[in-house]
Amino acid sequence: MYVIEKTLEIKAPAAVVWEVITDVEKYPEWNPFQVEFRTTFKPGDPIDMRVKLLARPQPQREFVKEYVEGKRFVYCMKPVPGTLSSLRSQEVESLGPELTRYRSHFHLAGWLRHVVVALLGGRLQAGFAGAIAGVQTRSEALWAQRKA
Repeated sequence: MYVIEKTLEIKAPAAVVWEVITDVEKYPEWNPFQVEFRTTFKPGDPIDMRVKLLARPQPQREFVKEYVEGKRFVYCMKPVPGTLSSLRSQEVESLGPELTRYRSHFHLAGWLRHVVVALLGGRLQAGFAGAIAGVQTRSEALWAQRKA
C-alpha cells in the first residue's frame, strides 16, 4: 500500500475548517491540487473533479464513501479489484474553541499502484501537500477575518 498522511493543528474552530473542506465552489481559490470539485456529499454519489497532476488539470471521477457532517469525509475511486483502488479521507476534530486537529489520509492499493507511484508519486506528494496547506491557510485566514 502507498500512503500519504498528514495531521496538523489549525488555529481556527472545527466548524470553520469543515466549512473550508465542504465549500467546494471555493476550491479554485485556495486548492492548487483539486482545482474543481463537484459533489452532493451523499454516500454513493459521484465526485467530479479536476486534479492537477500534470501541466493541465485532468478530469477525475470518484465516489463518496462516507460523510459525517462536521467530522469526516471519505471518498474513493471505482476500484479495479486486485489491480488498483484508492481511499481519501479528511477528518476534523475540535481541540478547543479556536483549535482543530485536521487529518488527511490517502492510500493506493493493488499491484498497479507501483506503476502509478513510479510515474506520479512525487506529484501526488506535492499535490496533497498543497491541498493540506491550503486547508490550513484558508481556515486560519477565514477565522482571522471573522474575529476582526
